[in-house]
Amino acid sequence: MELRTLRYFVAVAEERHFGRAAARLHISQPPLSRAIRQLEAEVGASLFDRSPTGVGLTRVGAVLFDEARALLDQADRVSTRVATAAGASNLTVGILSDGTDPGITRLAAAYRRKHPNVEIRIRDTDLTDPTCGLRAGLVDVAVTRAPFDGTALTVRELRADPVGAVLRADDPLARRDHLTLADLAGRRWFQFPDGTDPVWRSYWNAGESREGPVVRVVQECVQAVLWNGTVGMTPLGHTVTEGLTVVPLIDMAPSRVVAVWNEGDTNPLIRSFVQIATAAYRDR
Repeated sequence: MELRTLRYFVAVAEERHFGRAAARLHISQPPLSRAIRQLEAEVGASLFDRSPTGVGLTRVGAVLFDEARALLDQADRVSTRVATAAGASNLTVGILSDGTDPGITRLAAAYRRKHPNVEIRIRDTDLTDPTCGLRAGLVDVAVTRAPFDGTALTVRELRADPVGAVLRADDPLARRDHLTLADLAGRRWFQFPDGTDPVWRSYWNAGESREGPVVRVVQECVQAVLWNGTVGMTPLGHTVTEGLTVVPLIDMAPSRVVAVWNEGDTNPLIRSFVQIATAAYRDR
């Protein structure tokens, strides 16, 4: 069994769907399906119960899943130790999402346990660069929010958060249980500076051309709402300043927390980081 094939198998087992696993692995579905069929032939048993809605592990598949994850973890530890011995003993991580996010807290603790000798350098960035300096070579990997221009980048979704409108507590709409984007038509909306990633800007403007104050950091957005009654946006669950409230938007696409790194970067510290991040955000 090749490690690559086992990684394919683990991805299908975790995603419970060939299509989602293929997207996660950045390959098309036919070669993934062929690899799994070949693995089943080598094992001599079916690994998945297949249905129109997805797949589930068979008894044999469950045994292989446990063993494959252990083997892949060991392989990653070997790669990491070799990389550390060769001098690759630090990793620069860009962070845009909320630093109080429990997912980040779990990720930091889990990474320290697995890689106690790797120095992590954190680069906190403002709202104008959703890749946190990745394209400029300032970070190795980032935990941020999508969507943004993903050209030449590899993106792994960690979590999807519903979004709400941030309003002043005395705003007439603040008393509503939920809102639609149409309810906010004609309202002033925060803006990102010229040159900001257009995909990122379009998402936070809900796909519309808006007018309003230009902001670079979260606190500027908060103050624009407090002082000017501007509409702000935030993932649900984030704590807001006194005097503000968050009303769920039922027709806004979720804000996705993602790990992102440069396409083709084979640094084992990055691969291990992404695997640990995936588990940390899944265990909530």
